[in-house]
Amino acid sequence: MQFQFQADLARFFQEQFQCESFPVAVELCPAEFSGDVTVSCFPFAKALRRNPMQLAGQVCEFLAAHPDIEKAEAVKAFVNLTLKPAALMRDTIADPDRLQASSLLPESERQRILIEFSAPNTNKPQHLGHVRNNTVGMATASILERAGHQVFRINLVNDRGIHICKSMLAYQRFGEGTNPEKAGKKGDHLVGDFYVRFDQEFRRQIAELKANNPAFADKDSDELFLETEIGRSAQQMLQKWEQGDPEVRQLWQTMNQWVFDGFAETYRSMGVQFEHTYLESQTYTLGRDIILKGLENQVFKRREDGAVIIEFEEPNLGSKVVLRSDGTSVYVTQDIGTTLLKQNEYQPDRQIWVVGDEQKYHFQVLFAILKALGYSWADQLTHMAYGMVNLPSGKMKSREGTVVDADDLFEEMANLAREATLQRNKDEVPADLEQRAQVISMAALKFMLLKVNPKTTILFDPQASIKFEGDTGPYVLYAYARISSMLRKAAETSKNNAQADWGLLADEAEKKLALRCALYPETIHKAARELDSSCLAAYLLDLAKDFSTFYNRCSVLNASDPALRKTRLELSARVRNIIADGLHTLTIGTLESM
Repeated sequence: MQFQFQADLARFFQEQFQCESFPVAVELCPAEFSGDVTVSCFPFAKALRRNPMQLAGQVCEFLAAHPDIEKAEAVKAFVNLTLKPAALMRDTIADPDRLQASSLLPESERQRILIEFSAPNTNKPQHLGHVRNNTVGMATASILERAGHQVFRINLVNDRGIHICKSMLAYQRFGEGTNPEKAGKKGDHLVGDFYVRFDQEFRRQIAELKANNPAFADKDSDELFLETEIGRSAQQMLQKWEQGDPEVRQLWQTMNQWVFDGFAETYRSMGVQFEHTYLESQTYTLGRDIILKGLENQVFKRREDGAVIIEFEEPNLGSKVVLRSDGTSVYVTQDIGTTLLKQNEYQPDRQIWVVGDEQKYHFQVLFAILKALGYSWADQLTHMAYGMVNLPSGKMKSREGTVVDADDLFEEMANLAREATLQRNKDEVPADLEQRAQVISMAALKFMLLKVNPKTTILFDPQASIKFEGDTGPYVLYAYARISSMLRKAAETSKNNAQADWGLLADEAEKKLALRCALYPETIHKAARELDSSCLAAYLLDLAKDFSTFYNRCSVLNASDPALRKTRLELSARVRNIIADGLHTLTIGTLESM
């Protein structure tokens, strides 16, 4: 918010104390006090080395005489202000452009930001964890763009390795030449079925192995992988893939394409897009040469067994192998090479990874190695960790029985949204029922995932998320749709050319709504600075609630004064535009009717 009295108070300090200019910030007045906004005198006291309560008295005296202030009251080190309606509206919403353009950063503060998210494997469909990753990644990228940065959305798909060979081997043995079209399944689900089929056969062989060899009884499955016939066969297939065997490579390309086609459909459902998708099959050899050069420069050292390691000064990092004793790369080695590749290709000012918090140590090591290698941009790397998301027991079991497939979740959410829409439209079935169901279901799903800080582990309840009341996406959607409906009715029934008079808006609900609107640009800035979508989601909930209070207290369409009617409609239109902009920034669509 930026009121005229803030600039006047800053000049008062300059003249009174012969000091340099410093910003005067304001906040909404706490509910337990009377007033519209509050000025804290603690920052002034620190800058001027004065008693904050004494300063509050001086500030109160100065602002009480200000032409825009109706009432000023000092409460300890705070000054609560009630603004005259015309001044409050003039400095908040009278000019709609200030609610939009003012949210953009100055040119000098804008950055090129690369954000990597999603990162699925091509051996199974995406699941609930990917849904949160995709939702957080897209919303964060969108928030950064809305603030004024240039953002590049990157995906790195894990399309090679032993886990991929498991699905391929199972298809060879049990597939009987099927394909997605014959099976009537999305390609990623079909490949996922064969991943499960491999696991079933592997477990059967493990049980048989332990029954016949008592010495293996206490060993876990991973230790016995190569003791099983199917495990050895998968390892041999991986070796053939690495050697470029034509038959294995052809099967790999075919099954990967099935998965990519399935992923594309999942991404379309969520509105997920990328500027570029890297494939691990094309990047997994990167990094080794960087390590060898670092070895020459004594960044790394060779262990007695031949492995190359780095020893960190930080006790919590310890030491890390970066090349195995046989000369092959470990995962962090590949990440070093891929990070350098992205830096060279996009020249970003900052790189962000949206990856689960269980990978915290991995990224600490990656960033520490890149700093040790002397890359100046290594200080601008961020692991945006997020917590797990769980469902109540018994909800939407997946085909595998262990995780919830993203597509299953989307289908169930759409069914819930369809039922809720039909309940709200008992007299007739909307012609756009399917579109409404899709928009509402995605709004419910995304909003529930975005309204909490990404670091928080959450329990996602589909039934609760789809409700049209409470802290939900559909509640915010409904506020938008209700305003849209009201504005359409106003356009149809308008019989005069009255002009808006912002000085007429003196009701507390009107003032609170205008003040909430004025907070929008700073909310965008905060969400971008803190990489926290919950700031924006919480703001939209508060805005929708404030509008509901205003709507119930202040007659809009039936206002007796044409100028008051026009002004309240203009205020409603401002709210509608902010809700639309905020939802779209969270990558959530809107509906004109619900």
